Amino acid sequence: MKKILLCAACSLSLIAAALPQISFAANAACATKAVDKNGKPLAGAAKSSFMKKCEADGAKAAEASCQPKAVDKNGKPLAGAAKASFMKKCVSESAS
Repeated sequence: MKKILLCAACSLSLIAAALPQISFAANAACATKAVDKNGKPLAGAAKSSFMKKCEADGAKAAEASCQPKAVDKNGKPLAGAAKASFMKKCVSESAS
């Protein structure tokens, strides 16, 4: 029982360590695009609004590109937990 709990704790810590790297990659891509029409970097509320919109658009695009790939080996669409797991993995891979 202790081994199972130890493995679960290690797995959760590895997942938690990987999540900031995924969001950092998305932030870096959006940060490079955060410029005004004169080429100056955005600041303040304009930058935070742009970053929020850019990250949301990126997540929607990643999900849209993963949706057609969510099929099993027989060509049937995935459903339930299998689909959720696949979509989570696919979106995280496309973000990095």
